[in-house]
Amino acid sequence: MNANHYPNEIDQFDSQGAFWWDTDGPFKTLHHINPVRLNYIQAFTALSEKHVLDVGCGGGILSEALARAGGHVTGLDLSKTSLQTAKMHLFESELEINYQQQSIEEHAAVNGEQYDVVCCLEMLEHVPDPLSVIRACLQALKPGGWLFLSTLNRHPKAMLLGIFAAEHLLQLVPKGTHHFEQFIKPSELVRMLDAHAVTVKDLCGMRYNPMTQSASLDRLDLDINYLLAAQKHG
Repeated sequence: MNANHYPNEIDQFDSQGAFWWDTDGPFKTLHHINPVRLNYIQAFTALSEKHVLDVGCGGGILSEALARAGGHVTGLDLSKTSLQTAKMHLFESELEINYQQQSIEEHAAVNGEQYDVVCCLEMLEHVPDPLSVIRACLQALKPGGWLFLSTLNRHPKAMLLGIFAAEHLLQLVPKGTHHFEQFIKPSELVRMLDAHAVTVKDLCGMRYNPMTQSASLDRLDLDINYLLAAQKHG
């Protein structure tokens, strides 16, 4: 198994892996923001009949949305329990998704230029070497294909709202889910992509309202959560 992971993070996701589809459980905010994430992706590319890779798929919340939109979806994760939950939920959703317990680096090494769309959302802040993940995502992407990334900005507002408020005050996500030093500034993420044959097409902030339990895009505020769309050169 690829070494680009924190064992304690995998342990934490394994311990919560049975609760991915509990809409009042530890992953409830992912259910709340998922429609916005899907709409953001579809604003740049259609998904019908496209080969789509979901990197860090967890229990399959985004993967199922991508499949429901018509994509032929492969989901990767290193959490065995999360993948078991994802596979079990397919009996309920009646969707077809290829889930694999494999790192993106390992997968891309044998699946180069196989995907029209690669998504890596809310995952880069959980690995020691996010650049390695980005390189592998681009390796797996076809020329002309789309890469979608999202993460948390290493900004004081993200510390206040993304960790203190979300984990401790409002208990929206489990304590210890995020670590401020692993957050990535938008400028750093763009710099990681600049060295590759890819064009960054968009950067957009995402706001979450805990009162309405809903998310919205905000192009003027990238201080907390943000998304990035990039297209690989043809």
